[in-house]
Amino acid sequence: MRIGVIGAGQLGGTLATWCAESGHDVAVTSRHPERLREQVDRMNGKLRVMSVPQAAAFGEVVIFAPNWSGAKEAVDVTRSALEGKVVIDVTNPADGAPVAAGPGGAATGSHLTGASIKDPILVAAAINGPPSEAADRMLSHAGGKSGLETLIEWAPGAHWVKAFNTIPTDVLSRRRGHDPLLAEFVCTDERDAREAACRIIRDLGFAPFYAGGAKAARLTETGGPLQSREVDVRDATDALAEALAALR
Repeated sequence: MRIGVIGAGQLGGTLATWCAESGHDVAVTSRHPERLREQVDRMNGKLRVMSVPQAAAFGEVVIFAPNWSGAKEAVDVTRSALEGKVVIDVTNPADGAPVAAGPGGAATGSHLTGASIKDPILVAAAINGPPSEAADRMLSHAGGKSGLETLIEWAPGAHWVKAFNTIPTDVLSRRRGHDPLLAEFVCTDERDAREAACRIIRDLGFAPFYAGGAKAARLTETGGPLQSREVDVRDATDALAEALAALR
């Protein structure tokens, strides 16, 4: 598979290298291509450096990994190239605040401000029913917008999916390929995007776990209850249910 990686920071650069090691043809963007020379040389032609528009055009799938402050600019220069393609969003909005219990038990935070999930049927669904479906139902009652939903508004022609945004790179490196596999939460409303993200997650040595649609990305982003949680795949269902129940 041809994969374009927009952004060669710590996470983007690491994912680009791992994708190349897994046999994919990868184009990564960087304002300082000389810093990637060692990785490029080591990958024997599987990894190359391109401009942002070139990498977006090159990839059958695109990993979107700029700093959030530069996300809008990156979308603006790649919107036409992203049309119809799966785009894996690994960003986290920079203006988030930790979710905390507000007055009356309502969650507060940049993405969950005003959320108050008090319906006992919905909470029970989160704990006992299919968690991904419960996530979408419960979050439809909450205020705010995920970063993923913002990106969808900016480039509605792309098939967006959220993944690889909850865990720091050093933890990913430590856990990669080791049993029990680390769960990678996947959020999307697009079937092809879900399938492509799950394939890449497996190729890189992790276990994909579907957490819901674009609304559910709020759980995984800055301030969300799944952010920075190191979860084994065998515990992912319980972790998602706990995250939803915490929104009560």
